[in-house]
Amino acid sequence: MAEHIRIGDIAPRVHYAADGAQTVFVYPFPIFEASDLELRIDGVAQPASAYAVSGAGSSNGGSVTLAVAPAAGSRLLLRRVLPVQRITDFQPNGLLRAATLNEELDRQVAFTQELREELTGTLRASPNDLPASLVLPDKAGRANRVLGFDSLGNATALPRDPVMQAPFGGAIPRSIADKLAERLTARDFGAMGDGVTDDGPALQAAMAAAGASGKFLEIGEGTHRTTIPLVFPGASAGLVMRGSILYAGPGGETALTIGDGAAVRNQAKYFHGIRVLRATITDWLDERDIGVLLRNLDSCVVEVRQVEGFTIGIRSLGVERGVEDSNIHLGRIVNNGIGLDVRTQTAGAWNTSVRYYGGHFAHGQSVNVDRDRYGVRFSAEPGAYVAHNRHVFHGPAFELQSRDKPCTGIPFLMQVNSRAVMVYGMRMEGCDPFVARHTAGAQDHVYEVAWASQGYNVSIDYAATATRVGSVVRALHQAVGHREALRLVGDIPNLRAAAIRWSATETGFEKLAALSTNVSGSPTTLPQFSFKALDNYTLTDSGVLLTGGRALGFVVDTRSCKEFALAVDADEPRLIVQCFDAAMTLITEPLHGAQVRASGMSMAWAETPRWWQGNADNADASLTRLQTLRVGDGVAYAIIGVARLARDYEVRAMRLYCDPGFAPPLLYGQPNLPHGKRELVAELAWDPPSIAAGGSAQIGVSVPGVHTGDFVQAAFSRPTTGIVFHANVGADGLITVTAWNRHTDAIDLAAGTIRVRAVKA
Repeated sequence: MAEHIRIGDIAPRVHYAADGAQTVFVYPFPIFEASDLELRIDGVAQPASAYAVSGAGSSNGGSVTLAVAPAAGSRLLLRRVLPVQRITDFQPNGLLRAATLNEELDRQVAFTQELREELTGTLRASPNDLPASLVLPDKAGRANRVLGFDSLGNATALPRDPVMQAPFGGAIPRSIADKLAERLTARDFGAMGDGVTDDGPALQAAMAAAGASGKFLEIGEGTHRTTIPLVFPGASAGLVMRGSILYAGPGGETALTIGDGAAVRNQAKYFHGIRVLRATITDWLDERDIGVLLRNLDSCVVEVRQVEGFTIGIRSLGVERGVEDSNIHLGRIVNNGIGLDVRTQTAGAWNTSVRYYGGHFAHGQSVNVDRDRYGVRFSAEPGAYVAHNRHVFHGPAFELQSRDKPCTGIPFLMQVNSRAVMVYGMRMEGCDPFVARHTAGAQDHVYEVAWASQGYNVSIDYAATATRVGSVVRALHQAVGHREALRLVGDIPNLRAAAIRWSATETGFEKLAALSTNVSGSPTTLPQFSFKALDNYTLTDSGVLLTGGRALGFVVDTRSCKEFALAVDADEPRLIVQCFDAAMTLITEPLHGAQVRASGMSMAWAETPRWWQGNADNADASLTRLQTLRVGDGVAYAIIGVARLARDYEVRAMRLYCDPGFAPPLLYGQPNLPHGKRELVAELAWDPPSIAAGGSAQIGVSVPGVHTGDFVQAAFSRPTTGIVFHANVGADGLITVTAWNRHTDAIDLAAGTIRVRAVKA
């Protein structure tokens, strides 16, 4: 060798867990010859012909290459085992070569390291201990007895069932049998945990014993293979798993059920380290194929470290009783069609008030690529309890691998009328651009997205069957300060002050369209429904009394922005929305399907007014006062407001808001939509005649909508020194302008433009 081997301070052994594919394994310690390395698989020494060793003589170790990859789950040990022999001999008066001496010393150090490793696993006294005799009694004296220690700490032989005592003050003597009965383990019932033996019967026997005795059960290290579904009784104190359960049984079954019915509820229990894997990944078509079923939890603490390969990874289920007030810690939830299913089975059982921590919901790139997948689902059996509420998720991560694949991958699927589901700091990787899909009456949810590979434009997907909206998506990774506010679209702080008298009987309002519950004729377009004024509006000291089928609404452009919030100060008003397409043509029901949804109530189509209206009044007592509205994708323009239906009520203020990411135009005071504008203007070209001293000239300017009593003004576009212009309402729709010459000489003004302005009272 060019340089002698160097023996570093490193343990001469290394362990591996095989994955079924790896054939090359590295050993980091030096060996002198290839024969110095021993390979064991699951404790069995392998013949040298089964593997090849490289790196002998290198200070940094080398690698072992196997002809066949070890089975997945098997345990490998690579260790240095030097032959106990001396291969050098130094001759008297001979030449002492440094290389020979270095190699001999290296071997001595290597021997010492191996001895240290062997001694590490031996029973021995502490260096701080006083001298004691630890020599075993002779063979005859220790036969059919157990090893123990006398009062001096010397080794001795004791009867098989001796009385023993904890080495602490106040401890009492107890038999070994009594001491062992304190703690149940799966190994007490024959479980091997080697990944090959069918441990199902042993595990089930251990679980039954835990239920019968009311004790904790510990499932130790290793892989516990089972071909039968397992049920852990609710009468037990809890479960601790240090290893895993490998389910290799029939499909359409639950691998591990925790809780067995109404007789004993899972209350104030502790379940720690649960790991359940399926031997083969299902095709996700049979929802009876479940990894872990948590039944009737109340004030429990559950830690699920790993569940893989099932149609439904974890299901929390209210059956005879509910699931509530528990903490569930989630780990690796991988390759399941639905990671976590929050479900109820009966009308008398609930699933509410649960806190979830963590959770890595992920899928392999090639796993069931044509199957839809969801991280968390909220569901119920037909006729079961559906108002799941106050579930709080902290920091879940979703890597659903649905992008660029023929499948849907969405973190949350809400199929019930859930309320107040709160998700904080979630991560989305390779998902569809939706945090959730709502298919029923879910509302008041908050989805806080800390990061998403889709960018900041993630939202909620409302299916055609959804009956509620109003949930919130907070995208924290892009412009969070901008999104944490609302944008004011339209503001009428005082309906009384905003009233516009268009005639002796007709009243309109600034920025608002006057609406009727029964428009005559056959109107089909937006201008035909949005009047600038109508009769039967009764002004009050504070606002307006909606009477006689009258309504008021904001007309807004909804081509880009689809969600709005209407705030109204009124006596329990009734919400209405009217929808129009890009050509301002009325969108009717049922031809175009549901076009409007609200957050806290249903919106029903009313054929006579031809608009959508809430099925209840906006009232605090019914928790319906605050509403978020969402219009359909085909709605380009909408009228959003309130209407008088069954009774009269006073409206005092109205405000319309939207997502601050948009700035939709509020439409009023334009040629085709003249409503909502208090000020009228017009102009006309005029070449006044020569006006004699003290004389005048007049011209009439047409101003549709002007009436006697309106405040009017006039101005001329040319210099008017000596000429004063007066304006008055000559007749409805006409402003008469008088040019009066105050000068002592005649004045002939050049041609120009006469401009008039009317302000409605």
